[in-house]
Amino acid sequence: MEQFPTIETERLMLTELRADDIPSIVKYAANERITAYTLNIPSPYTEKDAIYWINQANQGFRSGTHLYFGVREKPQTEFIGGIGLTIESRFRRAEIGYWLAEPFWNKGYTTEATQSLIHFGFDTLGLNKVTSCHLDQNPASGRVMVKCGMTKEGELKEHILKGATYYSLILYGLTKRDYEPNTGKYNTTDIRTPPTL
Repeated sequence: MEQFPTIETERLMLTELRADDIPSIVKYAANERITAYTLNIPSPYTEKDAIYWINQANQGFRSGTHLYFGVREKPQTEFIGGIGLTIESRFRRAEIGYWLAEPFWNKGYTTEATQSLIHFGFDTLGLNKVTSCHLDQNPASGRVMVKCGMTKEGELKEHILKGATYYSLILYGLTKRDYEPNTGKYNTTDIRTPPTL
């Protein structure tokens, strides 16, 4: 894949992360209601963390191991959240992770973005399986996964340490065999060549 893809849904654009997203990333990711329920967003969250994330996204795209998108509400272009795939090409599998800024909660945006990325993973990347997980303290994230056709595959007891507390990790998955391509709609642009997995 020579150029970073853009995924368009009815209400959202998923695009490459940009340097001018940094102020919005910091503003939204610094919210304790975000950091408390995510695995990899540090607290406190600073500009250095945003720069590191963008650099990690760029390196992951070049190496084919990650695709991290900025979520944007149409028609505006401001960053309102992040979603991405961590790709294990050997197994034709990827894990989805996501977060959305609090002012945009309860609008169905996370489900809409996740559905579009699942479609992209199966239809464009040729994946055989998509997985995701959430902390046991965040059942809302599990509801998103179920809405997107994923099923619960297991629970890892006290698997994650955040601060001084251990949390269980709830695992979800969806295989190509069980995938229903007609759920949700999306368009992709700026894809010149399919990636090699």
